[in-house]
Amino acid sequence: MAKESIKARERKRERLVAKYADKRATLKAAGDWQGLDALPKNSSSVRLHNRCKLTGRPKGYMRKFGINRVTFREMAGSGFIPGVTKSSW
Repeated sequence: MAKESIKARERKRERLVAKYADKRATLKAAGDWQGLDALPKNSSSVRLHNRCKLTGRPKGYMRKFGINRVTFREMAGSGFIPGVTKSSW
């Protein structure tokens, strides 16, 4: 399980990216690189990292389900994910 501070930092980045998305797009289209430098660094979408929605684990993330492979395997074995059972491995 990831630390709460790490998960909170990632949520803050997501809010900043959403807040400055339009401004970044217009500055980028105009070629105003100094204006882009003035924006917060965490407002860039490149700094976002996919994390498991349940545990916050950054590695082994499965985009289709929004969780990591370890959590996926536990949930599939318990029957919480429809269509995926322990016998289908």
